[in-house]
Amino acid sequence: MRDALGVGVAVGLSGFAFGVTSADAGLDVLQTCALSLFVFTGASQFALVSAVAAGGTPLTAAAGAFFLGVRNAFYGMRLSGILRLPRAVRPLAAHWVIDETAAVAFAQRDRRSARLGFTVTGATLFVLWNLTTLVGALGASALGDTDAWGLDAAGPAVFLALLAPKLQHGTERAVAALGVLLVLACVPVLPAGVPVLVAALAAPLVLAVHGRTGGPSAETQAREIGAEKADAETAEIGEGTR
Repeated sequence: MRDALGVGVAVGLSGFAFGVTSADAGLDVLQTCALSLFVFTGASQFALVSAVAAGGTPLTAAAGAFFLGVRNAFYGMRLSGILRLPRAVRPLAAHWVIDETAAVAFAQRDRRSARLGFTVTGATLFVLWNLTTLVGALGASALGDTDAWGLDAAGPAVFLALLAPKLQHGTERAVAALGVLLVLACVPVLPAGVPVLVAALAAPLVLAVHGRTGGPSAETQAREIGAEKADAETAEIGEGTR
């Protein structure tokens, strides 16, 4: 409960940055709030308004945002087996499948705690994110030069903070590093929004090279991860019996 509230409040407040960034990109209050209400995935929202602000076409901006949001489908497939929610609440729960709710739910030891963590994180974040988006959109004009505040960096910073602990193995770090290099190389020469799509090539490229060089298979990595978790659980049990 404490972790779920902490994540929900901390990330939910950054909706203010999105509201300001969106208004600065030219979207009105209604459009900005509709994005937070119906899209509700911060990285995609920031990618869309940033691409629009940089002069990208609506199609490329939407494509980049959509591509970033695809990862939530993979979260959902794994969460469905962990949470096993009643069929009636699944549509609402699907709207809350984002980085933060998935991270909190995955970290729990049993289904009851996972459901509680997912629900508290999702509800807290949804309410605060939408409220602070409204405040940010309405108050953007009072801030003056919003670029000077650097608020557009808040969303990516939160995303990186959630992603960093997951980069535990060489393959994952290589995918992340190549993705960054591809974006940096493409930003000066490609329209806004397209570099994000190009960065998606990092995963298949790294996996192709990894397969040719005879690196450990996915099955081997899964066994290694399982062994690491077992060691951690054993250590925690040992500490609990002292």
